[in-house]
Amino acid sequence: MKILSEFKAFAMRGNVMDMAIGIIIGAAFGKIVSSIVNDVIMPPIGLLVGGVNFTDLSIVIKAATAEKAAITLNYGAFIQVVFDFVIIAFAIFMIVKAMNAAKKKQVEAPKAPPAPTKEEELLTEIRDILKNK
Repeated sequence: MKILSEFKAFAMRGNVMDMAIGIIIGAAFGKIVSSIVNDVIMPPIGLLVGGVNFTDLSIVIKAATAEKAAITLNYGAFIQVVFDFVIIAFAIFMIVKAMNAAKKKQVEAPKAPPAPTKEEELLTEIRDILKNK
């Protein structure tokens, strides 16, 4: 039972929960990016290069036989994954850039001038008294 309580304490720590949430959101974000790449970006690119569907691009290394399927080098799928990666990396870069800009604005907020010290207050009083004489 001690192991279960230790595991519960471990799993309920803030860092583990934050990481789990990040992984779940990341997986959902990956699906969104894949859809953008596959359904929005790649069709026009395929049209520009002559109607090529990148995921279908491959090189046959060994032709199919009656018993075995063909062995292919699917470089089109690799191109697709590279496009996915570039878009995800750019999106994360933009998010981090926006967060850094927001932090910078918080840091650059004008601070109130520090309160005068006792010596400064006394000197100000002495100056005012001397002015009035």
